[in-house]
Amino acid sequence: MSAFTYLHVALRARLAELRGDRGDSPVPTAVIIFGLVAVAMAVTAAALGAANDWMDNIPKHQDPK
Repeated sequence: MSAFTYLHVALRARLAELRGDRGDSPVPTAVIIFGLVAVAMAVTAAALGAANDWMDNIPKHQDPK
């Protein structure tokens, strides 16, 4: 009888586990990832703009006379 009781308790515990909290849905995760991508693109664009401005301010080469 103890084996039957053990299996019964184990099965009930497993079913209770399956009915419990299953975590977040994928939608908030996708929104967070989209936000991180947007910030990364903004930082990259700002760095590219700063680098291009810095390169444009370098004087052009002139042949010696």
